[in-house]
Amino acid sequence: MSTGDLLSIEPLELKFIFELKKQISCSLQLSNKTDSYVAFKVKTTNPKKYCVRPNTGIVLPRSTCDVIVTMQAQKEAPADMQCKDKFLLQSVRVEDGIAAKDITAEMFNKEAGHVVEECKLRVLYVSPPQPPSPVPEGSEEGSSPRGSVSDNGNISGADSAAVTRAFAERHDGPEKSVEAKALISRLTEEKNNAIQQNNKLRQELDMLRRESNKSRGGVSMVIVILIGLLGIIMGYLMKKT
Repeated sequence: MSTGDLLSIEPLELKFIFELKKQISCSLQLSNKTDSYVAFKVKTTNPKKYCVRPNTGIVLPRSTCDVIVTMQAQKEAPADMQCKDKFLLQSVRVEDGIAAKDITAEMFNKEAGHVVEECKLRVLYVSPPQPPSPVPEGSEEGSSPRGSVSDNGNISGADSAAVTRAFAERHDGPEKSVEAKALISRLTEEKNNAIQQNNKLRQELDMLRRESNKSRGGVSMVIVILIGLLGIIMGYLMKKT
């Protein structure tokens, strides 16, 4: 940002994302730091190459104005992406109420006694962002995935995550996951059924014990059988869990 008394200019470098055969634009923001009307004018060392809108104008007191600079489509890129073009932005106080159509070249004439501020702007060419590199084709079936290895022998973070994901997909595929879920569901259902049967047997055993207290005899053999069945069920449950 410029440190002039009249206008703050941002940015001080015109950055164009350079692409062949394509018009490219960037913007400037002019902020009036005063309580007066300020007129501005934009000049360039290569007027045929650039279009500035507006190239002259008025910035009202304590307000801002945007200037769009458009570079015409270029047929070839400069060597090393270096640009020698420059811009000059001139600003001067003018009478309140003046309009952009009233601006004249005489207003920016220092020899006529006008106090003109000037700010030089550089032009920079920026290379367009590179597209992401394509994913290499997978290796032969059965071979382990390969990640890029750094100089110290460690796999980079992104490649390590890719290897881990591939490993998990290979060993925990959808089919095995479905089979495992089905097996767990079946075992859980069998366990619940066994628990219900066990509870039912316990209730019957308690009822028989209460009846045996009233009339002992004739049920001892039934109790022995029930206890045996209970032991078999409990052993079955222990194997399942």
